[in-house]
Amino acid sequence: MKIPGAKDTIDEATFEQILEMDDDEEEREFSKSIVYDFFSQAESTFGKMDGYLEKKDLGQLSALGHFLKGSSATLGLTKVKDSCEKIQHFGQNKDETGTHDEPDDEKCLEKLKDTIAQAKQEFYDVEKILKKFYHDEA
Repeated sequence: MKIPGAKDTIDEATFEQILEMDDDEEEREFSKSIVYDFFSQAESTFGKMDGYLEKKDLGQLSALGHFLKGSSATLGLTKVKDSCEKIQHFGQNKDETGTHDEPDDEKCLEKLKDTIAQAKQEFYDVEKILKKFYHDEA
């Protein structure tokens, strides 16, 4: 099954596994509830990230990045997952790959600000694609 506009943003094989759990391919109640739970979870998490960014709390930002990385990976939202992984690394005073230390907190916070903005944009893009997929273009 192809999801229109999903190229590079959604891993179709992963998402397909969730769709297979739907009883009714028209209604898609099960997968839709999982996806929409993720939408509200992501919105809430991004809100918390904004707060911790203001407080310059790298540890909490890393934890939130890790949390959102897991839920986006479960749905196959590859771009969001990759950005959340970078958020996790920057919050641990590492570079975006997580292999090199970056002892300068201000540098990490600057990168976190950019990466969180990028992750939000990727989230909104994929949210639009999935709402269209579920025939729910509000």
